[in-house]
Amino acid sequence: MTTTIDGTGIARGIRARVAARVAEAAVTGKVPGLATVLVGDDPASAVYVAAKRRAVREAGMRDIHRHLPRQVTQEQVAAVIDELAADPEVSGILLQLPLPAHLDGASLVDRIPAAKDVDGLTTASAGRLARGERGLRPCTPSGVIELLDAEGVELKGACVAVVGWGELVGRPLAQLLLRRGATVTVAHEFTADLAAVTRPADIVVVATGVRGLVGPEHVKPGATVIDVGIHRTPGGLTGDVRAAELDGIAGRITPVPGGVGPMTIAMLMVNTLRAAEWGTERDVTADTARDAVPA
Repeated sequence: MTTTIDGTGIARGIRARVAARVAEAAVTGKVPGLATVLVGDDPASAVYVAAKRRAVREAGMRDIHRHLPRQVTQEQVAAVIDELAADPEVSGILLQLPLPAHLDGASLVDRIPAAKDVDGLTTASAGRLARGERGLRPCTPSGVIELLDAEGVELKGACVAVVGWGELVGRPLAQLLLRRGATVTVAHEFTADLAAVTRPADIVVVATGVRGLVGPEHVKPGATVIDVGIHRTPGGLTGDVRAAELDGIAGRITPVPGGVGPMTIAMLMVNTLRAAEWGTERDVTADTARDAVPA
Protein backbone atom coordinates (compact mmCIF):
# COMPACT_ATOMS: atom_id res chain seq x y z
CA MET A 1 0.00 0.00 0.00
CA THR A 2 1.35 3.40 -0.99
CA THR A 3 1.35 6.08 1.73
CA THR A 4 0.22 9.56 0.72
CA ILE A 5 2.44 12.24 2.26
CA ASP A 6 0.30 14.92 3.91
CA GLY A 7 2.08 18.10 2.87
CA THR A 8 -0.84 20.22 4.04
CA GLY A 9 -0.64 18.85 7.57
CA ILE A 10 3.15 19.07 7.75
CA ALA A 11 3.04 22.66 6.48
CA ARG A 12 0.35 23.54 9.01
CA GLY A 13 2.60 22.37 11.84
CA ILE A 14 5.56 24.39 10.57
CA ARG A 15 3.46 27.53 10.22
CA ALA A 16 2.08 27.07 13.74
CA ARG A 17 5.61 26.87 15.13
CA VAL A 18 6.61 29.98 13.20
CA ALA A 19 3.57 31.84 14.56
CA ALA A 20 4.52 30.86 18.10
CA ARG A 21 8.04 32.22 17.63
CA VAL A 22 6.66 35.42 16.10
CA ALA A 23 4.37 35.86 19.12
CA GLU A 24 7.39 35.52 21.40
CA ALA A 25 9.27 38.12 19.37
CA ALA A 26 6.30 40.49 19.46
CA VAL A 27 6.68 40.84 23.22
CA THR A 28 9.94 42.69 22.59
CA GLY A 29 8.57 44.59 19.59
CA LYS A 30 10.71 42.68 17.08
CA VAL A 31 8.02 41.51 14.68
CA PRO A 32 9.24 40.13 11.33
CA GLY A 33 7.95 41.84 8.20
CA LEU A 34 7.67 40.42 4.68
CA ALA A 35 7.52 42.83 1.75
CA THR A 36 5.93 41.45 -1.41
CA VAL A 37 6.40 43.27 -4.72
CA LEU A 38 3.91 42.53 -7.50
CA VAL A 39 4.36 44.07 -10.94
CA GLY A 40 1.36 44.14 -13.27
CA ASP A 41 -1.93 42.26 -13.09
CA ASP A 42 -1.13 38.68 -14.04
CA PRO A 43 -3.99 36.68 -12.46
CA ALA A 44 -1.84 33.73 -11.37
CA SER A 45 0.78 35.99 -9.79
CA ALA A 46 -1.94 37.93 -7.98
CA VAL A 47 -3.34 34.70 -6.52
CA TYR A 48 0.11 33.53 -5.40
CA VAL A 49 0.92 36.86 -3.75
CA ALA A 50 -2.47 36.97 -2.02
CA ALA A 51 -1.83 33.51 -0.54
CA LYS A 52 1.61 34.55 0.70
CA ARG A 53 0.27 37.75 2.24
CA ARG A 54 -2.49 35.81 3.97
CA ALA A 55 0.08 33.43 5.44
CA VAL A 56 2.12 36.40 6.66
CA ARG A 57 -0.85 37.86 8.50
CA GLU A 58 -1.82 34.48 9.97
CA ALA A 59 1.72 34.14 11.33
CA GLY A 60 1.43 37.53 13.05
CA MET A 61 4.07 39.15 10.84
CA ARG A 62 3.96 42.56 9.20
CA ASP A 63 2.41 42.43 5.74
CA ILE A 64 4.15 45.04 3.56
CA HIS A 65 3.03 45.14 -0.06
CA ARG A 66 3.94 47.12 -3.16
CA HIS A 67 1.80 46.72 -6.30
CA LEU A 68 3.40 48.39 -9.31
CA PRO A 69 1.82 48.99 -12.73
CA ARG A 70 2.79 46.74 -15.63
CA GLN A 71 4.57 49.52 -17.53
CA VAL A 72 6.82 50.46 -14.61
CA THR A 73 10.44 51.01 -15.57
CA GLN A 74 13.46 48.99 -14.48
CA GLU A 75 14.69 51.98 -12.50
CA GLN A 76 11.38 52.40 -10.68
CA VAL A 77 11.28 48.76 -9.59
CA ALA A 78 14.92 48.98 -8.50
CA ALA A 79 14.10 52.06 -6.41
CA VAL A 80 11.28 50.21 -4.63
CA ILE A 81 13.57 47.27 -3.85
CA ASP A 82 16.27 49.62 -2.56
CA GLU A 83 13.72 51.39 -0.35
CA LEU A 84 12.57 48.08 1.15
CA ALA A 85 16.16 46.92 1.57
CA ALA A 86 16.88 50.00 3.70
CA ASP A 87 13.69 49.69 5.80
CA PRO A 88 14.47 48.13 9.22
CA GLU A 89 10.86 46.91 9.54
CA VAL A 90 11.30 44.74 6.43
CA SER A 91 12.88 41.40 7.31
CA GLY A 92 12.41 39.84 3.89
CA ILE A 93 11.71 40.92 0.32
CA LEU A 94 9.88 38.81 -2.26
CA LEU A 95 9.77 39.97 -5.88
CA GLN A 96 7.01 37.94 -7.52
CA LEU A 97 8.11 36.27 -10.75
CA PRO A 98 7.70 36.21 -13.68
CA LEU A 99 7.97 39.91 -14.43
CA PRO A 100 6.74 41.67 -17.58
CA ALA A 101 9.03 41.03 -20.55
CA HIS A 102 10.53 44.53 -20.64
CA LEU A 103 12.05 44.10 -17.17
CA ASP A 104 15.34 42.33 -16.37
CA GLY A 105 14.21 40.06 -13.58
CA ALA A 106 17.63 38.62 -12.78
CA SER A 107 19.23 41.98 -12.08
CA LEU A 108 16.25 43.12 -10.02
CA VAL A 109 16.34 39.96 -7.90
CA ASP A 110 20.04 40.53 -7.32
CA ARG A 111 19.30 43.96 -5.84
CA ILE A 112 17.70 42.20 -2.88
CA PRO A 113 20.26 41.91 -0.04
CA ALA A 114 21.11 38.29 0.74
CA ALA A 115 20.00 38.92 4.33
CA LYS A 116 16.47 39.69 3.06
CA ASP A 117 16.36 37.23 0.15
CA VAL A 118 13.55 35.03 1.47
CA ASP A 119 13.16 33.34 -1.94
CA GLY A 120 16.85 32.33 -1.84
CA LEU A 121 17.25 33.27 -5.51
CA THR A 122 19.97 35.91 -5.56
CA THR A 123 23.45 35.12 -6.85
CA ALA A 124 24.78 35.67 -3.32
CA SER A 125 22.30 33.19 -1.82
CA ALA A 126 23.11 30.61 -4.50
CA GLY A 127 26.81 31.05 -3.75
CA ARG A 128 26.26 30.53 -0.04
CA LEU A 129 24.33 27.36 -0.72
CA ALA A 130 27.08 26.07 -3.02
CA ARG A 131 29.75 26.84 -0.39
CA GLY A 132 27.72 25.39 2.48
CA GLU A 133 27.52 28.74 4.27
CA ARG A 134 24.54 29.87 6.28
CA GLY A 135 21.92 31.61 4.19
CA LEU A 136 18.31 31.66 3.10
CA ARG A 137 17.47 28.68 0.90
CA PRO A 138 14.91 28.48 -1.95
CA CYS A 139 11.53 27.66 -0.47
CA THR A 140 10.36 24.75 -2.62
CA PRO A 141 13.60 22.71 -2.36
CA SER A 142 13.67 23.38 1.38
CA GLY A 143 10.06 22.22 1.57
CA VAL A 144 10.96 18.95 -0.15
CA ILE A 145 13.69 18.32 2.44
CA GLU A 146 11.27 19.03 5.28
CA LEU A 147 8.68 16.65 3.81
CA LEU A 148 11.25 13.87 3.66
CA ASP A 149 12.42 14.59 7.21
CA ALA A 150 8.85 14.65 8.51
CA GLU A 151 8.22 11.25 6.93
CA GLY A 152 11.38 9.82 8.45
CA VAL A 153 12.97 9.17 5.05
CA GLU A 154 16.69 8.67 5.59
CA LEU A 155 18.76 10.89 3.30
CA LYS A 156 22.26 9.95 4.39
CA GLY A 157 23.44 7.26 2.01
CA ALA A 158 20.20 7.28 -0.01
CA CYS A 159 20.24 7.24 -3.81
CA VAL A 160 18.16 10.18 -5.05
CA ALA A 161 17.12 10.97 -8.62
CA VAL A 162 16.21 14.61 -9.19
CA VAL A 163 14.33 14.93 -12.47
CA GLY A 164 14.66 18.50 -13.69
CA TRP A 165 17.60 20.87 -13.46
CA GLY A 166 15.83 24.22 -13.14
CA GLU A 167 17.29 27.06 -11.11
CA LEU A 168 14.23 27.25 -8.85
CA VAL A 169 14.03 23.61 -7.75
CA GLY A 170 16.30 21.00 -9.35
CA ARG A 171 19.72 22.57 -8.94
CA PRO A 172 19.34 23.92 -5.38
CA LEU A 173 17.59 20.73 -4.28
CA ALA A 174 20.48 18.61 -5.55
CA GLN A 175 22.86 20.70 -3.45
CA LEU A 176 20.69 20.46 -0.33
CA LEU A 177 20.49 16.68 -0.74
CA LEU A 178 24.25 16.40 -1.19
CA ARG A 179 24.77 18.35 2.02
CA ARG A 180 22.62 15.75 3.78
CA GLY A 181 24.78 12.89 2.55
CA ALA A 182 22.62 11.61 -0.30
CA THR A 183 24.02 10.27 -3.56
CA VAL A 184 22.33 12.45 -6.16
CA THR A 185 21.80 11.99 -9.89
CA VAL A 186 20.17 14.78 -11.88
CA ALA A 187 18.19 13.95 -15.02
CA HIS A 188 17.16 16.62 -17.52
CA GLU A 189 15.90 17.18 -21.05
CA PHE A 190 19.04 15.67 -22.58
CA THR A 191 18.98 12.50 -20.47
CA ALA A 192 18.83 9.63 -22.98
CA ASP A 193 17.20 7.02 -20.73
CA LEU A 194 15.19 8.51 -17.89
CA ALA A 195 14.16 5.17 -16.42
CA ALA A 196 17.80 4.09 -16.19
CA VAL A 197 18.40 7.08 -13.89
CA THR A 198 15.24 6.92 -11.78
CA ARG A 199 14.58 3.20 -11.48
CA PRO A 200 17.51 2.46 -9.11
CA ALA A 201 16.71 5.45 -6.86
CA ASP A 202 15.37 5.23 -3.32
CA ILE A 203 13.85 8.70 -3.73
CA VAL A 204 12.61 10.28 -6.97
CA VAL A 205 11.86 14.01 -7.06
CA VAL A 206 10.20 15.27 -10.23
CA ALA A 207 10.23 18.99 -11.08
CA THR A 208 10.04 19.30 -14.86
CA GLY A 209 6.80 21.07 -15.71
CA VAL A 210 5.91 18.13 -17.97
CA ARG A 211 2.54 16.66 -17.01
CA GLY A 212 2.53 12.92 -16.36
CA LEU A 213 6.17 12.42 -17.30
CA VAL A 214 6.97 9.83 -14.62
CA GLY A 215 5.07 6.58 -14.21
CA PRO A 216 5.54 3.01 -12.95
CA GLU A 217 8.24 2.28 -15.51
CA HIS A 218 10.44 4.88 -13.77
CA VAL A 219 10.03 3.88 -10.11
CA LYS A 220 11.22 0.83 -8.19
CA PRO A 221 8.89 -0.78 -5.66
CA GLY A 222 8.99 0.97 -2.30
CA ALA A 223 10.62 4.18 -3.52
CA THR A 224 9.55 7.60 -2.23
CA VAL A 225 8.20 9.88 -4.96
CA ILE A 226 8.00 13.66 -4.57
CA ASP A 227 5.96 15.44 -7.26
CA VAL A 228 6.78 19.15 -7.50
CA GLY A 229 4.78 19.76 -10.70
CA ILE A 230 1.31 21.23 -10.87
CA HIS A 231 -0.91 21.49 -13.94
CA ARG A 232 -4.49 22.63 -14.43
CA THR A 233 -6.58 20.21 -16.47
CA PRO A 234 -10.33 19.89 -17.13
CA GLY A 235 -10.36 17.14 -14.52
CA GLY A 236 -8.54 19.19 -11.88
CA LEU A 237 -4.95 19.66 -10.76
CA THR A 238 -2.34 17.05 -11.65
CA GLY A 239 1.44 16.81 -11.39
CA ASP A 240 4.49 15.63 -13.27
CA VAL A 241 3.85 12.10 -11.97
CA ARG A 242 1.11 9.67 -13.00
CA ALA A 243 0.23 9.15 -9.37
CA ALA A 244 -2.69 6.74 -9.82
CA GLU A 245 -0.45 4.34 -11.73
CA LEU A 246 2.06 4.30 -8.86
CA ASP A 247 -0.44 3.22 -6.23
CA GLY A 248 0.89 0.00 -4.76
CA ILE A 249 4.34 0.54 -6.28
CA ALA A 250 5.72 3.65 -4.58
CA GLY A 251 6.25 3.39 -0.85
CA ARG A 252 5.34 7.05 -0.33
CA ILE A 253 4.11 9.72 -2.71
CA THR A 254 3.10 13.38 -2.50
CA PRO A 255 -0.35 14.27 -3.82
CA VAL A 256 -1.16 17.14 -6.17
CA PRO A 257 -2.54 19.30 -4.68
CA GLY A 258 -1.69 19.01 -1.01
CA GLY A 259 1.91 17.83 -1.25
CA VAL A 260 4.81 20.13 -2.03
CA GLY A 261 2.68 23.24 -2.70
CA PRO A 262 1.72 24.03 0.91
CA MET A 263 5.34 23.51 1.97
CA THR A 264 6.57 26.31 -0.27
CA ILE A 265 4.59 28.95 1.60
CA ALA A 266 5.45 27.35 4.95
CA MET A 267 9.15 27.62 4.16
CA LEU A 268 8.67 31.22 3.05
CA MET A 269 7.39 31.91 6.57
CA VAL A 270 10.42 30.07 8.00
CA ASN A 271 12.79 32.14 5.86
CA THR A 272 11.13 35.39 6.92
CA LEU A 273 11.50 34.42 10.56
CA ARG A 274 15.12 33.41 10.01
CA ALA A 275 15.88 36.68 8.26
CA ALA A 276 14.45 38.63 11.21
CA GLU A 277 16.32 36.53 13.77
CA TRP A 278 19.62 36.57 11.91
CA GLY A 279 19.46 40.31 11.38
CA THR A 280 22.07 42.10 9.34
CA GLU A 281 24.13 40.85 6.42
CA ARG A 282 27.15 40.53 8.69
CA ASP A 283 25.17 38.31 11.06
CA VAL A 284 24.06 36.03 8.24
CA THR A 285 27.59 35.33 7.06
CA ALA A 286 29.01 34.83 10.53
CA ASP A 287 27.95 31.26 11.26
CA THR A 288 27.71 27.91 9.55
CA ALA A 289 24.46 26.80 7.93
CA ARG A 290 21.44 26.08 10.12
CA ASP A 291 18.66 24.66 8.03
CA ALA A 292 16.35 23.21 10.67
CA VAL A 293 12.85 24.66 10.84
CA PRO A 294 11.66 26.22 14.12
CA ALA A 295 11.23 23.53 16.75
